Amino acid sequence: MCGRFTATTVNPALIADRFGVPEAAIPAETLGRFNVCPTESVLAVCGGGETAIAVARGLRWGLVPPWARKLRAGPEPINARAETLLSKRLFAPLVARAERRCLVVADGWYEWLRPERPRGERVPFRYTVDGGGLFAFAGLWDENRVEGERLASATILTTAANSVCAPVHDRMPCVLSSPEAEAAWLSPDVDGEAALELLATLAAHRTAAAPANPAVNRAGVEGPELLTAPAAPEPAQLSLG
Repeated sequence: MCGRFTATTVNPALIADRFGVPEAAIPAETLGRFNVCPTESVLAVCGGGETAIAVARGLRWGLVPPWARKLRAGPEPINARAETLLSKRLFAPLVARAERRCLVVADGWYEWLRPERPRGERVPFRYTVDGGGLFAFAGLWDENRVEGERLASATILTTAANSVCAPVHDRMPCVLSSPEAEAAWLSPDVDGEAALELLATLAAHRTAAAPANPAVNRAGVEGPELLTAPAAPEPAQLSLG
């Protein structure tokens, strides 16, 4: 699964160049993030339908169903299993529409190792791709009227974990393997069945894992110090006499 991720880039020009979207359209609140949490705004690149022109926009993380009349009144999935998308009434119509497929921009994600002792603190790990550069999760999004206002929201797709991720969790986000795969995911020329073929597990050799700061366990905490585990304290020195 993917319950937290990072989008630490602060330069919108880098993102605009990487994903082919106008720099001015990138929401500032989605940049420089070290602990992106559900219900927060995430940077997505959305397909332009028949125009095939991609657009950048901020989306609420957690897909709000079209039948919802208010927030948090029912499930708002932050993740969706790639293997069962076509069997779910919330996801199947979105997969079939290229303009409802999206790229969620990131440069890492977190998973947690269960503690060995009861009531112990979970140990976070951060996963990166190709040495820590930008990449895209495959996502689905929709826009509906909720509580009298139009609300755009998204979910991140997941698949079976590769050998780097599996020791901590048996699922991982669907990281699209190349700019070509990203373009195909958004393309109106790619139907739903063909789009699903793009959701393969990312190769293990492209994935790296490293311990992260346990402070990331708390929502709302931010800062670059979250990316690395704190140094272990030096053992106390005993003196005699």
